[in-house]
Amino acid sequence: MPLDRRIFLQSGAAAVVALLQPHGASASAAPPQDGRPVLGFTAVPASLRDAVVVPPEYEWQLLYPWGTPTGIAGHPMPAFAPDGSNSAADQALQAGMHHDGMHFFPLASPDRGLLVMNHEYTDEQLLHADGSKEWNAEKVHKSLHAMGVSVIEIRRTRDGWRQVRPSPYARRVHGQTPMRIAGPAAGAAPMRTAADPAGDEVLGTFANCAMGVTPWGTYLTCEENFHGYFGGPKESAKDTTPAQRRYGTVPGSQWVEYWRFEERFDISRHPNEPHRFGWVVEIDPFDPTAKPVKRTALGRKRQESATCTLARDGRVVVYMGDDARFEYIYKFVSHGKVSMAGDGSRACANSRLLDEGTLYAARFDADGRGRWLELVHGRNGLDAGSGFADQAEVLIHARLAADAVGATKMDRPEWIAVHPQTGEVYVTLTNNSQRGDPGKPAPDAANPRAGNRFGGILRWREDDGDAGSSSFGWDHFALAGDPSQTDSGARYPSDDADVFGSPDGLHFDGGGLLWIQTDMSGQLIGKPPYASLGNNQMLCADPATGRIKRFLTAPAGSEVTGCVVTPDRRTLFVNIQHPGESRDDGSATPDSAWPDGAAPGSARPRSATLAIRRRDGGIVGT
Repeated sequence: MPLDRRIFLQSGAAAVVALLQPHGASASAAPPQDGRPVLGFTAVPASLRDAVVVPPEYEWQLLYPWGTPTGIAGHPMPAFAPDGSNSAADQALQAGMHHDGMHFFPLASPDRGLLVMNHEYTDEQLLHADGSKEWNAEKVHKSLHAMGVSVIEIRRTRDGWRQVRPSPYARRVHGQTPMRIAGPAAGAAPMRTAADPAGDEVLGTFANCAMGVTPWGTYLTCEENFHGYFGGPKESAKDTTPAQRRYGTVPGSQWVEYWRFEERFDISRHPNEPHRFGWVVEIDPFDPTAKPVKRTALGRKRQESATCTLARDGRVVVYMGDDARFEYIYKFVSHGKVSMAGDGSRACANSRLLDEGTLYAARFDADGRGRWLELVHGRNGLDAGSGFADQAEVLIHARLAADAVGATKMDRPEWIAVHPQTGEVYVTLTNNSQRGDPGKPAPDAANPRAGNRFGGILRWREDDGDAGSSSFGWDHFALAGDPSQTDSGARYPSDDADVFGSPDGLHFDGGGLLWIQTDMSGQLIGKPPYASLGNNQMLCADPATGRIKRFLTAPAGSEVTGCVVTPDRRTLFVNIQHPGESRDDGSATPDSAWPDGAAPGSARPRSATLAIRRRDGGIVGT
């Protein structure tokens, strides 16, 4: 085992031990920390300011904005060009756009670590010097390089956290990085293309949203809205299959014109290429030479979250959401057990665990009970007669398989977090304005509001406190919105909870505090019925007491995402995504110049990573 991976696992020993403990105990109020009560910080009011606002006891530091050199050893370190003139080659060596999920991996001391983060999508108007009116191959390559994953090395100094450049660990994984395909779908006929007749190699990962971390110290990045990058001539849309329509890979519906300049994105010519995206991708952050691996046993969908825990017998369990209206919550349970041996490489010892196991979809019943429904060929009607030739097709078309077994259609399931002491599982359901529309599913017990504008947080407890169980009990932790609006249907676990809407990011720290991040659309922020909620925000909750306090408000038009707390709980890393975005398609003039400009139009807004600390160095959340 490499030294730094061993130190990471030792630093995270408490978390690993918690994973191995039987779960199911009731949560108790978190004890005071550093002599201060939890949630003792001064709550931040809702705000429409174009600024990052944190409690007065805290300070934030700009760490890694879009365009910052990644610091890859032996390579140039091109500086960010404020006019958008960086080349595609430059962008492959810089921070990507629209930072999202991330994790901190400690190195040789608590003051050194690897920060690994996703870059979800691109704003082509900002990415290129002349916008996106005219497409060319260089713009396609730059756009692909602006997504994916960054691995950077950071260290804590007297003045705060600083990036280490160059670093032997630093790496960019992007839309043109070679990677392997593994698991039951590798080599299957629907995965084969002209460029890859074997169906086990693929070029790139993109649309990287939420994430997960394995017990053996690797990073899981999730390919979410991959469908928008595939296209083709509109007239070829008449030939699309039901499966293509179910996944949104239909010619003429693309967001960008990749297909005109990079042939593999033309669905009419290469219909199998989209099957190679929408997976959970495993990356070894400690080895920049290791090829990333797409783990097909976890199913193909618009991946949102790949949260790992352990079953009582030591098998790895991965919880996943599919972030779209009326989609599903999934669970994967490995066949083998995690190797926690103290010698050798745990990454190698556990390299097949995510390739062999059972995928399930969740059904939430009206009585507060639920079941995990197997997505296994030959069971629950998943056979050739229902359109699934083998297990590879079940996984490639996991959405259709979940349809067939009768899983519960949810209101945009996104991030999933597991309580480190009790094992309770929490999921954000961001919203679903179409719930109850004509021809759409009506409200149900798990998704109780028609025209669900504000979303909420649902939680479940696996039977016998075992994550490998086939059944569970569930309830709503919070139904978001403004309770003063009588038709909002909002319900919080305590009367003094600070209100929020459209929860998205979710993270438990080692003390059992739940960090909640929101993603209201830029089109809706500041407008009825969302006006009282202000800009997007981050809150901190103590699940045992139900208290929820607003901790941070974000710049205009931005989303708050990618929360992770260091093992010593003295630094909170947070991502501010797409500041200034006032339209979902990014076509409007940004209404922010954060973090570089004083007023809209004075600078290109940049997504960025923040490091947040108490001014006195104490534990965050107090």
